[in-house]
Amino acid sequence: MFFLAPLLFFGLILLLSSFFIIKQQTAGIIERFGKFHSIRQSGLHLKIPLVDRIAGKLSLKIQQLDVIVETKTLDDVFVKLKVSVQYKVIKDKVYEAFYKLDYPHDQITSYVFDVVRAEVPKMRLDDVFVKKDDIAIAVKSELNEAMMTYGYDIIKTLVTDIDPDSQVKEAMNRINAAEREKVAAQYEGDAQRILIVEKAKAEAESKRLQGQGIADQRREIARGLEESVEVLNKVGINSQEASALIVVTQHYDTLQSIGADTNSNLILLPNSPQAGSQMLNDMVASFAASNQIGEAMKKAKENKKNKDI
Repeated sequence: MFFLAPLLFFGLILLLSSFFIIKQQTAGIIERFGKFHSIRQSGLHLKIPLVDRIAGKLSLKIQQLDVIVETKTLDDVFVKLKVSVQYKVIKDKVYEAFYKLDYPHDQITSYVFDVVRAEVPKMRLDDVFVKKDDIAIAVKSELNEAMMTYGYDIIKTLVTDIDPDSQVKEAMNRINAAEREKVAAQYEGDAQRILIVEKAKAEAESKRLQGQGIADQRREIARGLEESVEVLNKVGINSQEASALIVVTQHYDTLQSIGADTNSNLILLPNSPQAGSQMLNDMVASFAASNQIGEAMKKAKENKKNKDI
C-alpha cells in the first residue's frame, strides 16, 4: 500500500502527458525517439509518453517581416528602403519549413538585400519613388522562387518607405518649394494679366460708349442749331446773323450755368457787359468776310476753267 500511491500518481502524470492540444492555425511536429513521426493539426491529440515528443510548433498565419535596406542610386544618392514581406508556412509543406530552414527571417532578409541592392542602383532617385512597385515585384518574384523550396509562400511584398539622406531631402524640399513658388507666380501673373486685359476692355467699351454719347449729343445740338437757324430765317435774320446770335446765346447760357454753381472757382477773362455785343459784331463781320473770300475763290476757279476751255 505504501508503494501503490506513488505508482498511481506517476501513472496519472503519464496519462495526462499523453494528451496535448494544438491551437487553431498551428501545426505541431511529433518526433518518436528523435525521428520525425507525424504532423498534427489543430485539436486534441494523443502521444505515447516517453516515446513521442512535440519537437516544435509552426504558425500557419500570415506573418510580416520588415527589412530596412540601405543602398545607393544611379545618381549616387544613399537611400534607405523599408520592405515589408508578408509570408506564411504552406500547410502541406510543414515538414520542409521545420527541418530545412532554421532561421527563415534571416533567409528572407538576405534575399531582400540581394534584390534591392541589385535593382535600386540601376535607377535614379526620382525613379525609385516612381517605380517602387517594380522593386516590390522583383523582390516577391525572387523570394517566391527561393522560399517555396523551404515550404514558405510569399504573399506580398511592399516598399513601405523610401528615406533618402537628410541633406538630399532638404534639397528636394527646397526644389519643391521653388517649383511651387514658380507656379504660384505664374498664376498671379496670369490673374494680373487677365485683370489688366479686362480693365482695358472695360475702358475701351466706356470710351466707345462715351464717344457715341458725345456724337449723339453733337448730332442733336447740330439738329437744334439747324432748327434755330430756320426759325430765325423766318423772321428775317440771315444765316450768318442767326449763327452769331446762337453762339452769343450759348455764351451767356454758359456764364449763367457757371454763376449758378456757388462752389465754382472758375474766372473767365476778359469779360465785360459789352463782350456779348462785341462778340456778335465780330462774328457777323467774320462770316461776311468769309463769304466774300469764298465768292472770290469761286469766281477765280470759274475764270480759270473758262480759259482752259
